Amino acid sequence: MLVALSIVAGLVLLVVGGELLVRGAASLAAAFKISPLVIGLTVVAFGTSAPELGVSLQASLSGNGDVAIGNVVGSNIINVLLILGVAAMVAPLVVSSQLIRKDVPLMIAASLAVWWMAADGALVRWEGAVMFASLLAYIVHSVIASRKENKLVQSEFEEYSSSITSKKDLLIQVAFLISGLILLGVGSNLLVNGATKVAVALGVSQLVIGLTVVAIGTSLPEMVTSVVASYRGQRDIAVGNVVGSNLFNILCVLSLTSLVSPKPIPVDPTAIEFDIPIMVAVALICFPVFATGHLVRRWEGGMLLVYYVAYSAIIVLAATASPLIGSLGPIVTYGVLPLTILTFAATFFVGRRK
Repeated sequence: MLVALSIVAGLVLLVVGGELLVRGAASLAAAFKISPLVIGLTVVAFGTSAPELGVSLQASLSGNGDVAIGNVVGSNIINVLLILGVAAMVAPLVVSSQLIRKDVPLMIAASLAVWWMAADGALVRWEGAVMFASLLAYIVHSVIASRKENKLVQSEFEEYSSSITSKKDLLIQVAFLISGLILLGVGSNLLVNGATKVAVALGVSQLVIGLTVVAIGTSLPEMVTSVVASYRGQRDIAVGNVVGSNLFNILCVLSLTSLVSPKPIPVDPTAIEFDIPIMVAVALICFPVFATGHLVRRWEGGMLLVYYVAYSAIIVLAATASPLIGSLGPIVTYGVLPLTILTFAATFFVGRRK
């Protein structure tokens, strides 16, 4: 009972802390005349990725490296398949050309880099340093590129820039920021401890717990941000939040986790052979989905949700050693995947001709 309360309390604190951090950080950035585009792709994305950072750092320092790896990989998969899927089902999502030209290719490259780094069974400090340096380069590039923003992009973030009108408002946003960081720290500690105890009690690997319970819990801020943005009809905030969060999960969360860990972070062979390749495939599929008319349609969102259900089913069946796992794999490999690839390819070429 106490373990369940620990997990629930951790999830609640993560959601509240993530929301406070996003509000405070975005408002302060706007108050100090930081570009709206940078706010969307960096500050807001970092804020919604903060739960992943808190959980992964806590897991790494406590010796639960599989939870840290599973949390990032699972969160990136969930961000695209579940969160974008749900957001697109609420309303079709408009995708900016910049995301297609720059940010999605960077997300794909970062995912491939993690796969290559993890191939030897561990993530070491120099690899974390390379990823963190890449993050700094991405932020600097975003600041420079933001000078070319148009008025439509700027209007998407007016709610942040208009939230501070006095010193009192400034102090409130600072309080939001600090409170968010504190809640994220406490929430991540409760969630990791609870999830680890559940894994031990059920005999389920820490990797599976990280890929499911922890990953979903730490992805809730992205879910709330993207679904609300979709519901309100805000241009491409939902898509930019997900892409930016995936970049930060890899370049910030994994890099800092590798840098602070007292020893190399071990990567489970299952993650190398199955989960990380799925993360790469999910990143790759974003390009044709986003490029078809610069729009994520409802049926494409539904397809992403089908993939998430199939992925979750495979994880659960594999964890329980169910005999059904043998039949589900070929169905996905030889049925769902080829059909989806053909559908997206046809849609992509049709969209390019228009």
